[in-house]
Amino acid sequence: MKCRGFEIVSGWEARGIRLPVRKTASSAGYDLEAGADVLVPAGKMAMVPTGIKAYMNSDEVLYLFVRSSLAARHHIVLANGTGVIDADYYGNEENEGHIFIALQNGGEEDVLVRKGDRIAQGVFQAYLTVDDDRAGIGAVRQGGFGSTGRA
Repeated sequence: MKCRGFEIVSGWEARGIRLPVRKTASSAGYDLEAGADVLVPAGKMAMVPTGIKAYMNSDEVLYLFVRSSLAARHHIVLANGTGVIDADYYGNEENEGHIFIALQNGGEEDVLVRKGDRIAQGVFQAYLTVDDDRAGIGAVRQGGFGSTGRA
């Protein structure tokens, strides 16, 4: 039985996408790579496709963090600070759960992110809920990126 992991999004199988891996035995994060070349203009934001999706248990989340080398060398940060991939994002009908990384360029020069560049780290985490939590009773995700709570 599969608990958590990564898969390549349909239609991206022939594009040379590599599944995220941890680089050392003590690394918490799985390195996510850019699935295509994307220009992140100075002072602007760009969405970078990864070509992957993540599955996990219903009480888990995948947190995304920008790689520190992007921040230190190129003034690139995640547009939303920390990315949150919910368990029910996987397999949604809008985009199958395709993970995009929202990069913000705080520098004065455009930055070209190349396919295969390691741009983010993904950390799986179990989470807790409050007593009498009723979220999700009868609710099913109705879309992809940014769809939580959207009517």
